[in-house]
Amino acid sequence: MTQSLPTLDSFRAILRDLPDPDAAAVQAAMARNGQLTKPPGALGRLEDLAIWMAGWQGTDRPHVDAPQVIVFAGNHGVTARGVSAFPAAVTEQMVLNFRAGGAAINQLARCFGARMDVHALSLELPTADFTIQPAMTEAELLEALQTGWDAVDPASDLLVTGEMGIGNTTSAAALAHAICGGVPADWVGRGTGVDDAGLALKAQVVAEGVALHAQARADGIEALRCLGGRELAAMAGAILRARHLRIPVLLDGFICTAAAASLDAAKPGALDHCLAAHVSAESGHAPLLAHLGKAPILSLGLRLGEGSGAALAIGVIKGAVACHSGMATFAEAGVSEG
Repeated sequence: MTQSLPTLDSFRAILRDLPDPDAAAVQAAMARNGQLTKPPGALGRLEDLAIWMAGWQGTDRPHVDAPQVIVFAGNHGVTARGVSAFPAAVTEQMVLNFRAGGAAINQLARCFGARMDVHALSLELPTADFTIQPAMTEAELLEALQTGWDAVDPASDLLVTGEMGIGNTTSAAALAHAICGGVPADWVGRGTGVDDAGLALKAQVVAEGVALHAQARADGIEALRCLGGRELAAMAGAILRARHLRIPVLLDGFICTAAAASLDAAKPGALDHCLAAHVSAESGHAPLLAHLGKAPILSLGLRLGEGSGAALAIGVIKGAVACHSGMATFAEAGVSEG
């Protein structure tokens, strides 16, 4: 049964009450790791990833048997400012492509055995232009958060949240600027491929939006409402639901990370169940990960979104837990520890 989020206060209450990893499982996994048939530390970060998974799954033998990829799509009113190289109609066209199995994320989800779900959020009703008014009303934000919350399969054991939304790199840059500070140029990137003039325009739009909603800089959830989008809010709702279900999460690129950062800004430690799957080519992503203290697993120059980088990292996590849970100990293998 899913939980209703009738008000933002109820969402904030859920955000304040977060489960922690299982300390006993972490200790047991560390002990097991020390007995596996390999030199200490020989598997590098794979060992840390497996032990981290063990803590959230509450077992010394973690597993990835039922990963879930969820792609959320939304449209943005700020595209009226000309911040994207593509028209808003592309969002719906790509949703159809996702549902037909033709996008990159479909191939990656299939490759790593992940269930994939697609949720389009009121594409016919873009968010408001955040340089004029808040992107969403409280009711619209709650509806998007609820969509994300409800989209998580409680039976999944690893979650990836992805997005599609023309204009959403501008929204993500505004969120990052509001949450992390700096100047707009620190956070804007080329997104779908804007030229230098387009990049300058995005910085101007971000500056205008954050200035208009200056009060939101002190509140991650209010920043999400004023500067975010429905798909960003849905990702935040899904990430929080995963925490309450103790499902580990792989964060995708800049947009997903900006959505997640709104939770961390509202409740430090809210992303302890999340790993940075990769660092993207979008210029604001690396500094945003640094702000969150997240070291990326992969660095491949990706900037597609859709959850693609995080889906690719499922394979790394599968490898980590396979080695940890499947390898024999020295005693089991009859191998001398030297």
